[in-house]
Amino acid sequence: MTQYWLMKSEPEEYGWADLVRDGEGTWDGVRNAQASNNLKAMREGDLALFYHSRTGLEVVGIMRVSQTAFPDPKDESGRWVAVKVQPVEPLERAVSLKAIKANPKLAEMAILRQSRLSVAAVTSDEWKEILNMAGNGYS
Repeated sequence: MTQYWLMKSEPEEYGWADLVRDGEGTWDGVRNAQASNNLKAMREGDLALFYHSRTGLEVVGIMRVSQTAFPDPKDESGRWVAVKVQPVEPLERAVSLKAIKANPKLAEMAILRQSRLSVAAVTSDEWKEILNMAGNGYS
């Protein structure tokens, strides 16, 4: 069964356009225990919302986990992990953090309860609601 996630990246560091250009990206640099545990829980084929943090503050695309957790190549301590992701499709309309906060169906989303969490689980109902807000519909 597919699990759903939301993964944040600063677009100046690595944005949706970068992932599309590359075709596959390494999601590394996560240095929060809970976010790292979420990376470790991902399975190949899981889907994730690509969220532009700091600049934009919006969900902009859908990506698929293409490789499960492996040692983060940027971490000399060996403590942290990374995953590989591939772009699936852009959202028809970006879904802003403001719109997420205003939607009562999304009131319990992890990114609202723990705003600094960079990798968070998303329920199937939250996933469907975000895609409906984006105009992508749920497929």
